[in-house]
Amino acid sequence: MRKYLIGSAFLYVAAALFQGGHLAQAQSLTLDQVTTSKAQVIEVLKQETKAIPGLYATSTYQTIKVLILEGTEKGQTELIDNDYLILSKGDVFYLRHTVNKLEGINTYSVADPYRLPTVYFFIGLFIVCVLIFGGKQGMRGLIALALSLASILYILLPSIINGYSPALVSIGVAALIIILGSYITHGFNRVTSSAVFGMIATVIVSGLLAYAAIHFGRLSGFATEEAIYLNMDTHGSINFAGLLLGGIIISLLGVLYDAAIGQAVSVDELHHVAPHLPRLAIFKSALRIGREHIGALVNILAIAYVGASLPLLLLFYQSSGNASLIVNQEIFSTEIIRAMVGSIGLVLAVPITTLIAVTFLIKKSEHPVDDSILKKEKASVESMGHHH
Repeated sequence: MRKYLIGSAFLYVAAALFQGGHLAQAQSLTLDQVTTSKAQVIEVLKQETKAIPGLYATSTYQTIKVLILEGTEKGQTELIDNDYLILSKGDVFYLRHTVNKLEGINTYSVADPYRLPTVYFFIGLFIVCVLIFGGKQGMRGLIALALSLASILYILLPSIINGYSPALVSIGVAALIIILGSYITHGFNRVTSSAVFGMIATVIVSGLLAYAAIHFGRLSGFATEEAIYLNMDTHGSINFAGLLLGGIIISLLGVLYDAAIGQAVSVDELHHVAPHLPRLAIFKSALRIGREHIGALVNILAIAYVGASLPLLLLFYQSSGNASLIVNQEIFSTEIIRAMVGSIGLVLAVPITTLIAVTFLIKKSEHPVDDSILKKEKASVESMGHHH
């Protein structure tokens, strides 16, 4: 089924290119009507294992009797052939009903297992853990997370679908997420404001880097099946290069938030330890703390990208072709650039946020300070930095 859909998608795109973009003027197509509803296995009537022609693999084929649990066909039973997912009596799953209006043919197939109970359980477990061990701060974090997801669902996605620039909308929503998350979690104060300005400045710089990478790397944003399907569904109204840029920016926010808040707090704490120390000394000491933070966060970010791209890496590992040609392919180049731009943005967040925090939080001393006091405070600050 999946191979059929992929093949159909490419044939559709090829036909559109062949006709010079005038597909709309061609004879109208009769699309299949597809509905999906929850169903339950009443009985497994037949099950056997067959070899897949042309492949060194086998697949399990079933004939099952199912009861439809929702929708206009609720209470109806159907016999279906299933070669997608091994099911047992009592299993709940999503059933796909396809109606071919042109030929008058109805077909039923297994769409997906019913995973929502597992999903809801782990969401609930996450919330409980955050509330128990995070307390009020954890509650604020959950509120900030909910508002961030709402911003993506109700502002970012509709704006892109309605034709607005994915890049500009992503930067705007990223700034909104930064502001909401920071002030809700850490309160309205100068330290939080320093981190907010540092994050917004870093997002802008990262956006420019991502734009340059996409432009000079000639990335189209069509490296995945999802992009092809979305382009078909939206009739080519979305700028997928801009969508790729927006995805890079949004994916950076989580780790960026941690780095920026950490640097702003470090500057504030160092200033409290040595209030008479000049800005440059505080800046250098905070950077020393930030370097240790960078080492850990870059590793976390890179490993996260590797984990998300594990199937792609396995495909690369098994390939016997030229390595440079493989890496040059858009699907590989996109992931590498995504990881590199994100990591560069994370590294730049440390000096940018530190500089802004030093400017905002530390006032220039109007009275001269004894050199012995400065030396003592400098030693105290350096000790704090080394033991971070």
